[in-house]
Amino acid sequence: MPKILHWLGLTACIILVISCFLPWAYYADINKTFTGFFSEQNEYGKPGVFLTLLATFFFVFMLLPKVWAKRTNLFLGALEISYGIKTFVLFSSCYNAYCPEKRIGIYLMLFSTIFMMLAAIFPAMKLKENTK
Repeated sequence: MPKILHWLGLTACIILVISCFLPWAYYADINKTFTGFFSEQNEYGKPGVFLTLLATFFFVFMLLPKVWAKRTNLFLGALEISYGIKTFVLFSSCYNAYCPEKRIGIYLMLFSTIFMMLAAIFPAMKLKENTK
Protein backbone atom coordinates (compact mmCIF):
# COMPACT_ATOMS: atom_id res chain seq x y z
CA MET A 1 0.00 0.00 0.00
CA PRO A 2 2.71 2.61 0.80
CA LYS A 3 4.40 1.92 -2.55
CA ILE A 4 1.15 2.68 -4.40
CA LEU A 5 0.70 5.87 -2.36
CA HIS A 6 4.29 6.84 -3.19
CA TRP A 7 3.56 6.73 -6.92
CA LEU A 8 0.17 8.37 -6.36
CA GLY A 9 1.89 11.22 -4.50
CA LEU A 10 4.39 11.74 -7.31
CA THR A 11 1.58 11.73 -9.86
CA ALA A 12 -0.45 14.15 -7.72
CA CYS A 13 2.48 16.60 -7.72
CA ILE A 14 2.54 16.60 -11.51
CA ILE A 15 -1.25 16.93 -11.72
CA LEU A 16 -1.14 19.85 -9.28
CA VAL A 17 1.31 21.76 -11.45
CA ILE A 18 -0.76 21.04 -14.58
CA SER A 19 -3.99 22.08 -12.82
CA CYS A 20 -2.55 25.52 -12.09
CA PHE A 21 -2.53 26.19 -15.85
CA LEU A 22 -6.08 24.90 -16.40
CA PRO A 23 -9.23 27.06 -15.91
CA TRP A 24 -10.32 27.24 -12.28
CA ALA A 25 -13.43 29.41 -12.39
CA TYR A 26 -15.48 31.31 -14.95
CA TYR A 27 -16.90 34.67 -13.92
CA ALA A 28 -19.72 35.51 -16.33
CA ASP A 29 -20.24 39.02 -14.95
CA ILE A 30 -16.79 40.09 -16.23
CA ASN A 31 -16.58 37.36 -18.92
CA LYS A 32 -13.19 36.08 -17.65
CA THR A 33 -11.80 32.67 -16.81
CA PHE A 34 -9.39 32.57 -13.87
CA THR A 35 -6.50 30.13 -13.54
CA GLY A 36 -3.89 29.58 -10.86
CA PHE A 37 -1.75 32.26 -12.47
CA PHE A 38 -4.42 34.77 -13.56
CA SER A 39 -7.18 36.68 -11.84
CA GLU A 40 -8.71 39.99 -12.93
CA GLN A 41 -6.40 42.81 -11.84
CA ASN A 42 -4.66 40.22 -9.66
CA GLU A 43 -7.56 40.37 -7.15
CA TYR A 44 -7.01 36.81 -5.91
CA GLY A 45 -3.25 36.80 -6.41
CA LYS A 46 -1.34 34.01 -8.11
CA PRO A 47 -1.76 30.92 -5.94
CA GLY A 48 -0.36 28.76 -8.73
CA VAL A 49 3.12 30.10 -8.06
CA PHE A 50 3.08 29.03 -4.41
CA LEU A 51 1.38 25.69 -5.13
CA THR A 52 3.88 24.89 -7.89
CA LEU A 53 6.82 25.77 -5.66
CA LEU A 54 5.55 23.56 -2.83
CA ALA A 55 4.77 20.71 -5.24
CA THR A 56 8.31 20.87 -6.61
CA PHE A 57 9.85 20.56 -3.14
CA PHE A 58 7.35 17.83 -2.25
CA PHE A 59 8.28 15.88 -5.40
CA VAL A 60 12.01 16.07 -4.66
CA PHE A 61 11.55 15.06 -1.02
CA MET A 62 9.36 12.11 -2.07
CA LEU A 63 12.31 10.77 -4.06
CA LEU A 64 14.83 11.12 -1.20
CA PRO A 65 15.06 8.04 1.06
CA LYS A 66 15.78 10.06 4.21
CA VAL A 67 13.68 10.35 7.35
CA TRP A 68 14.06 14.14 7.50
CA ALA A 69 12.70 14.38 3.93
CA LYS A 70 9.61 12.36 4.87
CA ARG A 71 9.01 14.54 7.93
CA THR A 72 9.43 17.67 5.85
CA ASN A 73 6.88 16.26 3.41
CA LEU A 74 4.37 15.97 6.25
CA PHE A 75 4.77 19.69 6.87
CA LEU A 76 4.68 20.54 3.16
CA GLY A 77 1.63 18.31 2.64
CA ALA A 78 -0.24 20.02 5.47
CA LEU A 79 0.73 23.43 4.12
CA GLU A 80 -0.29 22.40 0.60
CA ILE A 81 -3.70 21.03 1.58
CA SER A 82 -4.54 24.01 3.80
CA TYR A 83 -3.53 26.48 1.07
CA GLY A 84 -5.48 24.41 -1.46
CA ILE A 85 -8.65 24.55 0.63
CA LYS A 86 -8.22 28.28 1.18
CA THR A 87 -7.73 28.81 -2.56
CA PHE A 88 -10.74 26.64 -3.43
CA VAL A 89 -12.97 28.66 -1.11
CA LEU A 90 -11.56 31.96 -2.42
CA PHE A 91 -12.04 31.17 -6.11
CA SER A 92 -15.44 29.49 -5.78
CA SER A 93 -17.15 31.75 -3.24
CA CYS A 94 -20.14 33.85 -4.17
CA TYR A 95 -19.99 37.64 -4.13
CA ASN A 96 -22.67 40.31 -4.73
CA ALA A 97 -25.29 37.55 -5.16
CA TYR A 98 -23.22 36.03 -7.98
CA CYS A 99 -21.58 32.61 -7.88
CA PRO A 100 -18.78 31.79 -10.33
CA GLU A 101 -18.82 28.60 -12.35
CA LYS A 102 -16.22 26.17 -11.05
CA ARG A 103 -14.07 24.52 -13.72
CA ILE A 104 -12.02 21.31 -13.79
CA GLY A 105 -8.71 22.89 -12.72
CA ILE A 106 -9.90 23.89 -9.25
CA TYR A 107 -11.14 20.36 -8.55
CA LEU A 108 -7.88 18.81 -9.80
CA MET A 109 -5.93 21.21 -7.60
CA LEU A 110 -7.94 20.30 -4.50
CA PHE A 111 -7.90 16.53 -5.03
CA SER A 112 -4.20 16.44 -5.88
CA THR A 113 -3.34 18.22 -2.62
CA ILE A 114 -5.42 15.63 -0.74
CA PHE A 115 -3.57 12.75 -2.44
CA MET A 116 -0.23 14.43 -1.73
CA MET A 117 -1.09 14.59 1.95
CA LEU A 118 -2.05 10.91 1.97
CA ALA A 119 1.28 10.05 0.35
CA ALA A 120 3.10 12.10 3.00
CA ILE A 121 1.27 10.36 5.85
CA PHE A 122 2.16 6.89 4.57
CA PRO A 123 5.68 7.12 3.07
CA ALA A 124 7.28 4.18 1.30
CA MET A 125 10.46 3.79 3.34
CA LYS A 126 12.25 0.83 4.84
CA LEU A 127 13.76 1.39 8.26
CA LYS A 128 16.84 -0.46 9.45
CA GLU A 129 16.49 -2.61 12.54
CA ASN A 130 18.76 -1.84 15.46
CA THR A 131 20.60 -5.02 16.48
CA LYS A 132 22.80 -4.57 19.51
